[in-house]
Order: sequence, then structure tokens, then C-alpha cells
Amino acid sequence: MSYFHYIRIRFQHCDPAGIVFYPRYFEMVNQTIEDWFETIGMGFDRMHGMTASGVPTAQINTRFHAPSRLGDVLRFTLIPRKIGGASLTLTVTAHSGDEMRLSCEQVLVYVSLSDGRPRPWPQPLRNAITSQLQEQDPPDA
Repeated sequence: MSYFHYIRIRFQHCDPAGIVFYPRYFEMVNQTIEDWFETIGMGFDRMHGMTASGVPTAQINTRFHAPSRLGDVLRFTLIPRKIGGASLTLTVTAHSGDEMRLSCEQVLVYVSLSDGRPRPWPQPLRNAITSQLQEQDPPDA
């Protein structure tokens, strides 16, 4: 199942050339991921506070397809692809209209905040993620 999130490009996102400064995309991707976790019942505030765990990025592969400019509205699409014992692979894309601006595949790892070691996904969270897994794009995507 896909999750959609919209972000308007603001002055704070842009470099002096008037386009999004690439590290800002990573902040937007993280915002999308954080909001997605909220929708599946485990917001970061709850995860960090109640479960003393977090989901740092272990790997991210990103392609920047076209620049985004001040005022553009980007539609971020997050699709969970694969869940392991402690890992989660997601794809995140950003479009402005029909134009792809960014695509990435990201691997998160569920870890204990006390020692930084991977730990198994709690069953309720695993179930919520598993219910949304999409291993490949539909034929007309």
C-alpha cells in the first residue's frame, strides 16, 4: 500500500541558485517516513519514549531526476517493500505533477536506543508494516 505526503518547497529548502539543496530532500524523505509511522500507529514520539527504540537509516540509494524550485509542491510516495528481523526496506519517490524529481530506496533498522543494537520489530508494528508491503509496482505504474 502506498502512503502519500505533500510538501511545498519553501525558501528554507533552496540554495542560492533557487533550487532545492540536496540535503533538504533527505529531511523531506525523513519527514515522510516519520509521518507514515504515525499513520501505522507508532509515531516517533511514542517509539522513542515508550519502546526506547528508533529506526536509523542503514542504507540509502538516491537518484535526483530533476530540480525542484521554490513554490513547487512535491508528492512524496512511500512504499514499504520488505521487512526482515530488524530491517525495513522502503522506496520513496517525489513528483511534481507528472515529473519525477527524486527516487530512493532506503533501509531502516529497528534498534534499541540504549545500546544501538538491532532488535526484532514488535509484533503489532510488524503486523502493521506487513499489511502494507508491496513487493513490486503494479503493471500500470
